[in-house]
Amino acid sequence: MSDSAAVCQALLLTPEYRDYVWGGSRLRPGHVPTAEAWVIYEGDRIASGTLAGQTLAEAAAAYGAALLGRRAVQRTGTRFPLLIKLLDCAQWLSLQVHPNDEQAARLEGPGQFGKTEAWYFIEAEPGAEILCGLRPGMTKANLEEAIRRGTILDWTQRLTIHAGDAILLKPGMIHALGPGLLVYEVQQTSDITYRVFDWNRPATQGRKLHLEQALAVTDVNAAAQIIPQPPFAGGDQRELVACPYFTLQLLAGQTNSISLDTGGESFHALTLIEGGAQVEGPGWRLELNRFETVVIPAACGSYQVQTHGSFRALKASV
Repeated sequence: MSDSAAVCQALLLTPEYRDYVWGGSRLRPGHVPTAEAWVIYEGDRIASGTLAGQTLAEAAAAYGAALLGRRAVQRTGTRFPLLIKLLDCAQWLSLQVHPNDEQAARLEGPGQFGKTEAWYFIEAEPGAEILCGLRPGMTKANLEEAIRRGTILDWTQRLTIHAGDAILLKPGMIHALGPGLLVYEVQQTSDITYRVFDWNRPATQGRKLHLEQALAVTDVNAAAQIIPQPPFAGGDQRELVACPYFTLQLLAGQTNSISLDTGGESFHALTLIEGGAQVEGPGWRLELNRFETVVIPAACGSYQVQTHGSFRALKASV
């Protein structure tokens, strides 16, 4: 591994974008539809500091635990362990399901990870909905019949969403995001998606259905619970979701700074979702604007988030 001094500063990332049919206009004004911004991704380029120009994957391979942290290296080696996206949903996304680690390795090949993920809803239009889980009483036999006949929507649960809600989606849970939502999504470093139903859109090469795989991994008893946004006062941080793969926290400040520390255990991935903020540690400082994302390497230790008025940010770590 290389000298860890090079990663004792925050790494600003340049996102990659995905232009899918269901996207909107909020992530890249003037470029419509823009569906997803991959703000933390192995292929993202670092835009600041001595590592500028390298991909996140290259930096993780070179610096190991100094960048990723001890916990991350124990779980996934020197592969960057998370994928984080912003999604602008102007139409329904496909109804889909993801495998767990064992299923991903069996169905997709050795070295493949499953996909546990969480959503935080940055914006939600009145009446916005998601589909999440199946109605009580569903059996494997009912599931196969519903999927093959295209009647699976009759069995899905609809949940009304408000801005500030969060939800943890475990592998095997059928789900879909609806229109009118701006979403932060954190997940394992995997993008394995099995489409169950795609609202009768043409089945193109890039939007196939995966009925056999979906039947193999769907958990008919999987259910999700909406986590409402916790109350805040001043400079504060609150945990939203915790699972074996990641922890997601919401940071909120008005006039106070927030002090944080990686402890060498895990990098911190900060995505600003409202306002403006300055992130700084010994010998480094970065300004963050809305939707910008920065990785704080584990070797950085303690740092602060300073506010320019009110701000909200999401922090993901292992």
